[in-house]
Amino acid sequence: MRLGDLTPTRDFTYVRDTCEGLIKLAEYDSGVGEEVNIGANEEISVGDLFCLIARLMQSDAAAIEDNERLRPEASEVRRLRCDNTKLFTATGFRPSVSLEDGLKTTIDWFLEETNLKRYRAGVYNV
Repeated sequence: MRLGDLTPTRDFTYVRDTCEGLIKLAEYDSGVGEEVNIGANEEISVGDLFCLIARLMQSDAAAIEDNERLRPEASEVRRLRCDNTKLFTATGFRPSVSLEDGLKTTIDWFLEETNLKRYRAGVYNV
């Protein structure tokens, strides 16, 4: 698969954990107006994420860094990692679904034919 830069890192949070974190924040009256991160406080590179997904799908696909897909100089965010300390201190909440478990659940969802019938690849799905 042709991708851009494989080295930037991202912090992914499973959707259920994001929703539970939002609920905890809604219940936390002292948090009004505060910036609070819900994320997992873990990061993975784009390349390592690709390899993890390929492994979980039992695929021999390889990521190829394509220069045409690279972002313009100085426009790439090299590292996005959440610090969920404030949320945990205030509410005791931490995401509980690991990246690997979240990906397995997502892959299983996409493998269900009934789910695929409802999914629209060309539309932002919520």
